[in-house]
Amino acid sequence: MTEANEPKKLKITLVKSGIGYSEKHKGTLRALGLRKINQSVVQEDTPTLRGMLLKINHLVKVEDEE
Repeated sequence: MTEANEPKKLKITLVKSGIGYSEKHKGTLRALGLRKINQSVVQEDTPTLRGMLLKINHLVKVEDEE
């Protein structure tokens, strides 16, 4: 793939525990692959991922992956 065709990547870091939040929020964290505080994952930027991040934006930090 050329750089123009590669999907944008996002680095997602868990900065706050899911304890005390709903099971849906905890499930979203698990679906993203986040288990421990300060753990980071890199995911492709898709509309589905953006919806998940909007749901738990108070628990994570999102950065562009260069």
